[in-house]
Amino acid sequence: MKDKQAERAAASRRARAWVRRGLAGAAVCMVAWTGWEGASFAGTPGTPGTVGAAGSTPQAPVSEEVRRGEYLARAGDCVACHTANAARPFAGGLPIVTPFGTIYTPNITPDADTGIGKWTDAQFLRAMHEGIRADGAQLYPAFPYSEYTRVSDDDVHAIRAYLTTLAPVHYTPPGNSFKFPFNQRWLMMFWKWFNFHEGRFVPDSRQSVEWNRGAYLVEGLAHCEECHTPRNLMQGLRNSQRFSGATQARWHAFNITPDKTAGIGEWSDDELVRYLSTGVASGRANAAGPMAQVVEDSTQYLSGDDLRAIAVYLRGVPPVSGGVTHPRDQWGQPANDVMAMRGTSVKGVDGAQLFVANCASCHGWNGKGVGGSAPGAYPSLIHNSAVGAAQADNLTLVILHGVTRHTAQADVLMPSFGAHLSDDEVVALVNYMTRQFGDPNAKITATQVAVLRKAE
Repeated sequence: MKDKQAERAAASRRARAWVRRGLAGAAVCMVAWTGWEGASFAGTPGTPGTVGAAGSTPQAPVSEEVRRGEYLARAGDCVACHTANAARPFAGGLPIVTPFGTIYTPNITPDADTGIGKWTDAQFLRAMHEGIRADGAQLYPAFPYSEYTRVSDDDVHAIRAYLTTLAPVHYTPPGNSFKFPFNQRWLMMFWKWFNFHEGRFVPDSRQSVEWNRGAYLVEGLAHCEECHTPRNLMQGLRNSQRFSGATQARWHAFNITPDKTAGIGEWSDDELVRYLSTGVASGRANAAGPMAQVVEDSTQYLSGDDLRAIAVYLRGVPPVSGGVTHPRDQWGQPANDVMAMRGTSVKGVDGAQLFVANCASCHGWNGKGVGGSAPGAYPSLIHNSAVGAAQADNLTLVILHGVTRHTAQADVLMPSFGAHLSDDEVVALVNYMTRQFGDPNAKITATQVAVLRKAE
């Protein structure tokens, strides 16, 4: 099991490295508004006149539509789900585990036999807007067509135009592993009756242009609800609790409603923009797990105008408290245990000793971090969302699996400690950290650690 996990982790690192090389020229994207009906905008994602993104044909002349499609594909984070192996960019094969079985993402390169090279524009549009494959089969909602249905025809055509410039990869991903009756795609028609509303985004005339732009992105290509909204028994989104937080792949996607206690109501617009572009909002949060990948592959490439529009929109959604009574980024105090431990011997499994031995060299023996508010700083564990969360799962996952996040501002690497610490040692370390730096009511058990250890 450990060998397989290590192999998957190495493949993930190779894929991210490949994406960084391919997208290196895309740090700055300027938006040119051409009206809401088409929601069109142009970017400078690579060298002028070429397609600079991962998997693209080098130095191929491109149209403005293709350049816009490249930007939109980043906004939709297509590469994250459709790249399982760096040698097969956009060729799919990434396993997505659901309560009903495992889905392997499809090949979306322009290969005629195994990809979407033979798809017509109309078939691609239907897949994005209605969740129906080229052969008429129903797509599983792991593909977020519930969100993509809001994307304008013009923008979908631009994405399609960009995908046709990718290098075709002849690769057939593994088949899905669903048991009966979930392997019957036609049953998705019933799921759609309860959980899917087809239709394009309609601007709200009562709101500003900026708010509408944010709504178009958040509710469409960025598909933020897919991770940050709880799900019902059918795995549809609970609209009454939009953006109030949910668990995905054992990671908790936090509440991003404007509630001042449970959500991001106390965050400034600048902090939100900085977090989405760098993965860091000093004194608030540092992106890890799936969110680190979102920042690395997608949001860091969005223009400042688009990021600010997202912040404006999120401030306008209904706040949801969920019974939270203390902000997760307002816990903790500096530690001084290192003073008391001087001259003492190690006795059993001690959280403070484990912290000094494994964490203090980067985060400081007092937990205040090193490097201040710089994107590449070792973050403070005080006023830290992962440490101050009501559940210690994310903190535990970070300790077990580490953090890798690459942006234009910094390459962040926290090593994984899963191979070096036993379940009991992880329990002692996590519970010490939440007691000292975070929510003292957040605790983890050895049984929970064993489950989280298996997470990707």
